[in-house]
Amino acid sequence: MKIYLLLFCVLPFSGFGQSDVLELKKNGANQKVYSPGMSLTMETIYQQWLEGTITAIRNDSVFLNGLPFHYKEIARIRSERKKFNYTTDGTILLIAGGGVLLLGAVNGLYRGDPIRDWYKPSGFITAGAFIALGLLMRNAAYKKYTLGKKYTLEYLALGANKK
Repeated sequence: MKIYLLLFCVLPFSGFGQSDVLELKKNGANQKVYSPGMSLTMETIYQQWLEGTITAIRNDSVFLNGLPFHYKEIARIRSERKKFNYTTDGTILLIAGGGVLLLGAVNGLYRGDPIRDWYKPSGFITAGAFIALGLLMRNAAYKKYTLGKKYTLEYLALGANKK
């Protein structure tokens, strides 16, 4: 009975261990840990942006959708901000800024005003603020970690084939 328990319960788990991980550090402090199954958007040292799921991390390589990359070939990691929907909210603000300008033109046409009287400074300021804030929000949707002095990427060998 003990042999069966050993064969069917304990031995199958002895072959599986923790997989290796990548650790993103900022000035030595841990920021984020990447492991298999997580999504990753990265720029290589060859100026190529790649996006996908980490399928494996082993032998100092990151397998992104099955394609291996040495972890030192990663120049930048892009992470999407998740607290707000920056892209959608930025687009809404851009449309609102355009709407303020369109509303000034429609009101000017309706009243029969000359073109120079369609807009007041407050309309330009409001539309400009909406458009500028919308552009800022769309550009802030992603945080980029450029690896080098401030950010570093460390390979942690946790699997069975440790170096």
